[in-house]
Amino acid sequence: MCRGDDYTGRVPLLRLALNQIDSRVGDLAGNTETIVRWSRHSAEQGAHLAVFPEMALTGYPVEDLALRASFVEASRAALRTLAARLVEEGLGELPVLVGYLDRCETAQPKYGQPAGAPQNAAAVLHRGEVVLNFAKHHLPNYGVFDEFRYFVPGDSMPVLRLHGVDVALAICEDLWQDGGRVPAARSARAGLLVSVNASPYERNKDDTRLELVRKRAQEAGCTTAYLAMIGGQDELVFDGDSIVVDRDGEVVARAPQFSEGCVVLDLELPAADPEAPVGVVDDGLRIDRVVLSEEPLPAYEPVHTGAYAERLDDEEEVYSALVVGLRAYVRKNGFRSVLIGLSGGIDSALVAAIACDAVGAENVYGVSMPSKYSSEHSRDDAAELARRTGLNFRTVSIAPMFDAYMAAAELTGLAEENLQSRLRGTLLMALSNQEGHIVLAPGNKSELAVGYSTLYGDSVGAYGPIKDVYKTWIWRLAEWRNRAAVERGQTPPIPENSISKPPSAELRPGQVDTDSLPDYPVLDAILELYVDRDQGADAIVAAGFDHELVTRTLRMVDTAEYKRRQYPPGTKISPKGFGKDRRLPITNGWRESV
Repeated sequence: MCRGDDYTGRVPLLRLALNQIDSRVGDLAGNTETIVRWSRHSAEQGAHLAVFPEMALTGYPVEDLALRASFVEASRAALRTLAARLVEEGLGELPVLVGYLDRCETAQPKYGQPAGAPQNAAAVLHRGEVVLNFAKHHLPNYGVFDEFRYFVPGDSMPVLRLHGVDVALAICEDLWQDGGRVPAARSARAGLLVSVNASPYERNKDDTRLELVRKRAQEAGCTTAYLAMIGGQDELVFDGDSIVVDRDGEVVARAPQFSEGCVVLDLELPAADPEAPVGVVDDGLRIDRVVLSEEPLPAYEPVHTGAYAERLDDEEEVYSALVVGLRAYVRKNGFRSVLIGLSGGIDSALVAAIACDAVGAENVYGVSMPSKYSSEHSRDDAAELARRTGLNFRTVSIAPMFDAYMAAAELTGLAEENLQSRLRGTLLMALSNQEGHIVLAPGNKSELAVGYSTLYGDSVGAYGPIKDVYKTWIWRLAEWRNRAAVERGQTPPIPENSISKPPSAELRPGQVDTDSLPDYPVLDAILELYVDRDQGADAIVAAGFDHELVTRTLRMVDTAEYKRRQYPPGTKISPKGFGKDRRLPITNGWRESV
């Protein structure tokens, strides 16, 4: 419950419904149905305003679809269709705030701006009409975001007067950047600030997000609601974690992570100021105030007074993100089953566990592909994993194929070792073609960083569930998953031997990863500084790492860029994953030195 200044002698009440939903990019019809369904749920809860995430109607991010005029017009038409559907469903009296893709009607073509002036927009729908619309003012252009490429900014300060309360509206980056709509909301004397967001997941971002919302509420001088999307889209995962805080930054409600649902809140808010300003306020934003109802609602007993969903611990949070990311990729692309090469090692075991949790063990197919160098314990560990999880399992030896290749071409050393990996990759892709499964690549971020993978071998596949997870975290996640199973009275899915034995590709007798790489805790610490934080060699050495080791590690990272470009997409869980976050030239003469 939040009480603010009262201009009329009455404290208006407003029941807010924050719908934390999943959308699929481009699926305008499907997303419309989802919005209608949750609008109905909001109305059944007695909501006075139903809110949906950033670009919920189109999905997010739309990327270059924003530059396609036909898609922009389809989005605009879908918004009108949605407004009409809400009336048909008997929901026309409920104001609905929803994100979509629009274009600016007044923008003049300029060099350096996207053609057609597309906008990341949101609209309030009421009684079959678009009564208020606006576009994101601050456009992010860092990490995975390219919004300067796709959109032109909005220049208004939208305010919806509803049941005697002025509700200021914003979109995602409008809160993340200083200035703009947050101080403008204070200048407009809003009683509530609502921000709709997509906000992709990153490890530890929930703490950053909470502090951000608290700070912005205090700056805006009003209760602030931060609604976020859930689900997955290609490499991005959305974790929900919607937050409402009062004007002092105290948390009123917080939604679950990685869970679709509706947060309903009864809020006591300040009445709209009859002398609220008009015209231009902070950052040149023009107040666009639409009045739906001046009078406060009759007094009623608040029943939805807020709840705080329990936070996941670090390992469960990351594991949940990996499960959601894989599930979304499989289902949204119309696949039914996945195929994994099971080596008996921890990487493929963790991928298998994630896959079973994401799509069900009955839809997971594992193949053990031993060579003459494969140890007995690796074969046994792969079979034990299958027994524990219940996934579909078979063994296909690559020894005859290997012998046939070696008879045709005399290969030695690294070429002989990599041939084994490529035979496995070819076999997996053949089974994928034959049976219709998609192949999951088991590479982790440590291996991808230093190029410790074989092109067209262990790198084949449609998706890499752990490509943004360092090796040290692979162990943490495997141990957590087994521990969670025990706590639930279930069988731990990952064999203990897969966790405890030294990592090895088993491409030659007695091979272990540390023959070629530093110990993983040291390697990952260097990689986090170089890859995630963009630290140079001198700074890494100054942090206490051996000069020669740093030089060798950074050289491996730099020369493996061409391999990473050919690796499949995979779930992003760090601030800087390989892909859109980190874009370096393949042909590159620059080398870090101390």
